[in-house]
Amino acid sequence: MKCQLSLPLLLPPLLLCLEPPSPDNATARAAPPPRHPLQPPYPYPYRFLLNEPHKCRGGPPFLVLLVASQPGDTAGRATIRQTWGNESSVPGVSILRLFLLGLHPVFGRELRGTLEEESRLHRDLLQQDFLDTYNNLTLKTLMGMEWVTRYCPEAAYVMKADSDVFLNLDYLVRRFLLPPKKNFITGYVYRNTGPIRHPAYKWYVPREVYPNNTYPPYCGGPGYVFSGDLATKIYMVAQKLPLINMEDSFVGICLHALGIGVTHSPMGVFNMYWLQYKKCRFSRLVMVHHYQPQDVLAIWPDFQQTKCPR
Repeated sequence: MKCQLSLPLLLPPLLLCLEPPSPDNATARAAPPPRHPLQPPYPYPYRFLLNEPHKCRGGPPFLVLLVASQPGDTAGRATIRQTWGNESSVPGVSILRLFLLGLHPVFGRELRGTLEEESRLHRDLLQQDFLDTYNNLTLKTLMGMEWVTRYCPEAAYVMKADSDVFLNLDYLVRRFLLPPKKNFITGYVYRNTGPIRHPAYKWYVPREVYPNNTYPPYCGGPGYVFSGDLATKIYMVAQKLPLINMEDSFVGICLHALGIGVTHSPMGVFNMYWLQYKKCRFSRLVMVHHYQPQDVLAIWPDFQQTKCPR
């Protein structure tokens, strides 16, 4: 039996043992292991059903904001456009907003016309033909990386955000992104965490999908920001790595393969837990998790009015 190192970009490496060719068929090869149901096929030629390929032709934006959204959440997207996702929310800074969608697992055909009309009206929807499920969030993020790579590679920064957050783009830009950087990514940083192996949890990752006991450092999925050059680097290295169903952890795996570290942000600036709204506290935060769009809509007028001491 011959043994060879596999997954050389992960630490520690895995040792896979392959049966030698049978004597009567010297060209026989070991069949690849079957793909686990939690491991979506990738690389795979997913098609853009909704696309905005010309958005950056007028010049690269300072920030591309990629918002993970569910296909049926028309009201949530409308609220985000009015609040933290407004492209004019940071005076003097060019922001480009795009929502990331897959196909609704049940009502994909029924939603088609509604989404096409929304796309014609707002020109901010990206959709590919994979099912929009929790375990396919990695595909959704990689769709955003693919779009930046193909159509907007000169963007200074990219931010990936979930739809259930409060986001303070003005504080993010002025406190953390000036002057522009390269090979930069920050958010709420996780270190020395590992896969959850119990199938009862939605974060379940079996050993067949990811065999190592720990993940490389990564930024929590509700919201993280990275320099534009990293979008292409992450997208390209993702073509060579086994996909896992945890989107944020997979981005960390890609960074590890690239030899690029994550940058810590000050404690609590990217907040992964719900906080009660207080204007002057929120003015010094980039993100607060577990704020649904309707919650943000309720606090946004107050957040926009009075100024807090710097």
